[in-house]
Amino acid sequence: MNQTLYLADLLRPWKLLTFAIGMSWLIWGAIHYQFSDWDIGICFVMGLSTYLSAPWCIRTILKNYSERKLSWSIVGAIFAWYWSVDGCYWVYHTLLGNTMIRYENLLASTGLYFSCAMIWGFNGTLAELWRAILNARMT
Repeated sequence: MNQTLYLADLLRPWKLLTFAIGMSWLIWGAIHYQFSDWDIGICFVMGLSTYLSAPWCIRTILKNYSERKLSWSIVGAIFAWYWSVDGCYWVYHTLLGNTMIRYENLLASTGLYFSCAMIWGFNGTLAELWRAILNARMT
């Protein structure tokens, strides 16, 4: 998938809506939970990074797995995952001098990253996604 098609796919209304819902939950958590490493800034940095990279990352991993090959794109996918769940987190909090809870954040963020990847990685409309889910349940 070329970059223009990828960006158009990210601009699907249902993907933008689910991204907005997820970001609002993250921001709500940053406001209501008093963790040293959870603030509104990191919500935007990690959230945008995940939104932009997770669909590509999961597609790359699945494509390479199904073709049983190892390519440089896998290295890129691993870097995109790492940057989104820990790299940008470490840079952000190091620059601000915040106390970090890296291991726990890495675990939680990895689960969220790949959950988002599976949802946003679907290349189609919301109606097509719903039909695919229903068909998967029936078989």
